[in-house]
Amino acid sequence: MISLIPFPNLLETAMKILSAITFAACLVVSPNLMADLRVPHFFSDHMVLQRDGDAQLWGNASPNANVSIEFGEKDFSVQADAAGKWKTGIAAGPANSQGRVLKISSGGQTIEIKDVLVGEVWLASGQSNMAFTLGRVPEYAKMLQTIDLPGVRMFCAAPTAAAEPQDNIVGDWLLPNTQAGNSMSAVAFFFAKKLHEELGVPVGIIKTAWGGKPVETLTSRAALSALPETKVLVDRLMKQQKAFDPVAAKKSYDQRLKFFKVASKQWQEKGKASGKRRPKAPARPKWPTMTEGNPGVLYDGMIHPFVGYTIQGAIWYQGEANAKAGKVPYDVTLPLMIRDWRDRWGTDFAFEFVQLANFKKVETEPGNNDPWPLLQDRMRLILETTPNTGMAVINDVGAANDIHPQDKKTPGDRLAIWALAKTYGQDIVYSGPLFASSNQADGAIKVEFTAVGDGLKSRDGGSLNRFEIAGSDKVWHWADAKISGKSTVTVSSKKVADPAAVRYAWAANPEGVNLVNSDGLPTSVFRTDDWDDVGSAEASRRTVPARRAQ
Repeated sequence: MISLIPFPNLLETAMKILSAITFAACLVVSPNLMADLRVPHFFSDHMVLQRDGDAQLWGNASPNANVSIEFGEKDFSVQADAAGKWKTGIAAGPANSQGRVLKISSGGQTIEIKDVLVGEVWLASGQSNMAFTLGRVPEYAKMLQTIDLPGVRMFCAAPTAAAEPQDNIVGDWLLPNTQAGNSMSAVAFFFAKKLHEELGVPVGIIKTAWGGKPVETLTSRAALSALPETKVLVDRLMKQQKAFDPVAAKKSYDQRLKFFKVASKQWQEKGKASGKRRPKAPARPKWPTMTEGNPGVLYDGMIHPFVGYTIQGAIWYQGEANAKAGKVPYDVTLPLMIRDWRDRWGTDFAFEFVQLANFKKVETEPGNNDPWPLLQDRMRLILETTPNTGMAVINDVGAANDIHPQDKKTPGDRLAIWALAKTYGQDIVYSGPLFASSNQADGAIKVEFTAVGDGLKSRDGGSLNRFEIAGSDKVWHWADAKISGKSTVTVSSKKVADPAAVRYAWAANPEGVNLVNSDGLPTSVFRTDDWDDVGSAEASRRTVPARRAQ
């Protein structure tokens, strides 16, 4: 069994102080927390319970006390243990759009949670494109005037870094038809909206996203320590933690703050008029194990509080922070996190992710070695190798100069149709074409695809774009690609007599990609070769053999 890593006494003391401050603040917010009977903050008004099964509830009461629960004209009971902790599942029943009261009582104390619905519950996590709020979506301002979706709710967890697993987190259940709905995740909202409209049941989302953070920070350190490739990250963090000197860090910060104030004053007097940038304030010192982005820190603060809450699945939009040379391959780190979460929940729930959108300058030449398409392709491999996963391809969405595309409806809808098909059993086309196999013959390479619907086609009716072909010399050329069957594309080039490999959409911004299926869903990036690329951790330490034509 893997044990959690112990932390230095200094950090434990700090965490106790921080916990005391947080607890004191919570007393002001909720009188219920003053009593022995307590529940996590996200067990609150407007919450959604998972239908058709045991919805898990837990909290604290007096040691060995009996706890009674009333919901939907049904009564449940459980006894707290010697430490006062209790947990039980209640039969929430079928979907119900009528808000009801969930009443929890013990020792003469009662907590009433109002407007509780029963439906589908999904976790939504990742980095900035999942955190991207509904208020930033241009068309939402118009929707807000007429929207009527009381059956869509979202718990928006506060960005929380923690040094050890937390049992509680600050946040609120929000409704889209209120001003607070602006804070909802846009992708998760459109995902929930489509599920709600198609299934006719309430949908609750738990949003736990923080911009700019790698997948490793949302994975537990216990899981990371079990794999040699990621254990080095935890070991490095623990070494940094051991060497951290808070007194020296505070002294350095004070000195930098002093310089900043002087520079800021000078900017106010001179630099502002000259167009110079305003000086940036120094970051406050943090313990390494409390620094967001470090291994396990956001798992402890933002995922662990929800472990055990009954969910149908999770949606994920992340990868930008991992699309860098030298990183542990994404088809190692993301499956590790998925297994970690599933193990802790005790169920192989559905896990769906968004493939990265187009970004950066449009690449006009073949033979691109940007790490962006490499990570996108690793996502495709994860789809093949990790059970009960789904992938929304959005290489028809994006902006060269903005890593945060304004279009959040497309990824939300595509995640939803995958869930509708694979989780809820609807007979619909849910994926764009995916590479299946290839074979070389007569100076060309024939590529077979799955998920073609009624057949492959060009989105704009023109010639297929962004196919590349290379021979054994590993020099890439733009290819002639033609649909030669319901699920087949034949790829060739007059410049490559004996082709060895094909790539499609292999660029950070493959503008013009146009191979789609009968439902208009786009084809994922893919490659038939296994040649080293600059974007891989392995190739970052040696010369890249693949090259473009001169």
